[in-house]
Formats: sequence, C-alpha cells, structure tokens
Amino acid sequence: MKVLVFHIGADRYGLPLAAIRRVLPLMALKALPGAPPVVSGLMNLHGAGVPVIDLSALAGHAAAARRVDTRIVLVDYTGPDGVAHALGLVAERVQGVQQVDDGALAPAGVLAAPFLDRVAGDAQGIVQLVEPDRMLPDALRALLFQGEPR
Repeated sequence: MKVLVFHIGADRYGLPLAAIRRVLPLMALKALPGAPPVVSGLMNLHGAGVPVIDLSALAGHAAAARRVDTRIVLVDYTGPDGVAHALGLVAERVQGVQQVDDGALAPAGVLAAPFLDRVAGDAQGIVQLVEPDRMLPDALRALLFQGEPR
C-alpha cells in the first residue's frame, strides 16, 4: 500500500493514498472564531468552503509549525451516515510517498487515538497509519459538516 508520510512531532505517520484527493501547499485560511483549536480554518477550493483541521493539534500536540514542507492534504471524509465530505488536514513535515508492505502491518497494541491504525517498521523506524474516516469525534463532525455534502 502506498502512503503519504508526514510527522506529528518526532513520529512518522502515513495516510493511505487511496484516501487522498490532493496535496496542496499551505495557504491562508479563513479563521473560524469560536471553533476548537484543532480547527485551523476554512479554505476556498474552487469557490467551495472546506474545513481544515490540524493533525498535530488533533493528536494533542502543539499546532503544526508553518514550514516549507507543511501541507494541506485534502481527503474525502466519510461520516458514519455514509455521506462524503471534503476535509483538509494540515500535516507537518510531509516527506512524500512511501510503499508499506501490507504483510508488514501489525496492530499497534495501544489505541491512543481512534484515528490511529496499524504500524510497520522500516530502516527509519515505525510508521503508523492514519484513518481519515475515524478522525473526527461526533461533536467536531457536527460542527464542521452542517448542510449539504461537499
């Protein structure tokens, strides 16, 4: 399986390419006053507003640093109701695409966050998969996706 590798703090994570629509440079976002700190803002994608969340903040770390290799990864988020929405993810230190052998993936053994999945080791250490569809708690999903699907 091919994954887009990025960092949260010192640790590597991978988003399956099948879940990714696009990888965009970091751009100015419209602030959403009153939104939780995990919500970076709203981006304009061809005239449509798309909510953007910060993966580092979601994982309980400081917000992602605004670096040359910080990106917005646009994914299709499918909620429990089966409706797909566009969702932007701020990911820090995006390294590129890496092949992860499905046979090398194993359960992490600890469910620290519901969006974290299996792990695989390589010469650079461990990479842990991130599952976008399990990313948002109910209250945050309700806040971000009111109205029509995107």
